[in-house]
Amino acid sequence: MKKRIRFIFVFTLILLPCLLFGQQQQTIELAKLYKKGKLKAVNRTIKIVSSDSGAYLKISESKKEGIVWLPVKDFKNGTIEIEMRGKDVFQRSFIGIAFHGADDLHYDAVYCRPFNFFAKDAIRRVHAVQYISQPDFTWEKLRKERNAVFEKEIIDPPNPDDWFSMKLVMEGTTVKAYINHASQPSLVVEKLNHRTAGKIGLFTADSSGGDFKTMKINNR
Repeated sequence: MKKRIRFIFVFTLILLPCLLFGQQQQTIELAKLYKKGKLKAVNRTIKIVSSDSGAYLKISESKKEGIVWLPVKDFKNGTIEIEMRGKDVFQRSFIGIAFHGADDLHYDAVYCRPFNFFAKDAIRRVHAVQYISQPDFTWEKLRKERNAVFEKEIIDPPNPDDWFSMKLVMEGTTVKAYINHASQPSLVVEKLNHRTAGKIGLFTADSSGGDFKTMKINNR
């Protein structure tokens, strides 16, 4: 009996690091990562801005989509949470997270349109948070063919000119987006490609820049 207990104890000690390795949690200060030269900007420029609440990244506005890739290449399932800020200017603020990226053209993304958070037009409010799968399933294609399936309204939306958080939860092919630590997701979709892992980045769409501060990643 003692030998069996000793075996179970030793086996647990050997197995525990493997279990912990499978759940890698990290908090990333994006400004610090940029200073170390660890970020790769695609179709955007970056600068660091200091503030009373800490330094953050300011991504420039430009035409077409822009991504700032992080040094994370094998994210599969788990959670990604970002603290970000856009602005309440019509068609000039599209900010979010790219994930399961294969390269600069092939990736998934979930992003917000802050200028639609409190729109008087109910149709515009439905366009508050959006999933896309580039390059085959753009927002234009999804809205035309499957309207209001891959974009939704945010219940109790944040101030469109202030900092807010978005957390993505990936479980197999399901993606859920939670805004400002809400108990219920604002968006739940099934992925539109077969990629199960890939790179993570900061996403800004056409004519948009944005501010990004801290990212938390739990890769399960």
